[in-house]
Amino acid sequence: MVLAGIAKGDEMSDIQWLTRKLLNLRIFEDDEGKMNLSIKDIDGEIMVVSQFTLFATTKKGNRPGFNASAAPDEAIPLYNSLIDHIEQQYGKRPATGEFGADMDIDMINHGPVTIMIDSKNQE
Repeated sequence: MVLAGIAKGDEMSDIQWLTRKLLNLRIFEDDEGKMNLSIKDIDGEIMVVSQFTLFATTKKGNRPGFNASAAPDEAIPLYNSLIDHIEQQYGKRPATGEFGADMDIDMINHGPVTIMIDSKNQE
């Protein structure tokens, strides 16, 4: 499950870097129980869901602000490019959510493992 937040100022180079990172990140267990396999190694499936709330700021007051999130006219093309890049590089089209929709998504998180990937800091 990839919860993809598109920030103001994100560009195609961020999408390209993120795609390489997602497909090669060794986060799945090998036979010894060590996180040593990538999604490609296990021939796994990917789901990409847009998630503008990842850029919420809570510094002021009690209502989160989302000013760091890209507006839909900027975010939608990059979100679609991420999906297309994954398909081109992996050979499988990821499942997707619907951009901007109110969705109920069931997810089983094996772990606890949740990893934040930042294309701007490339970490």
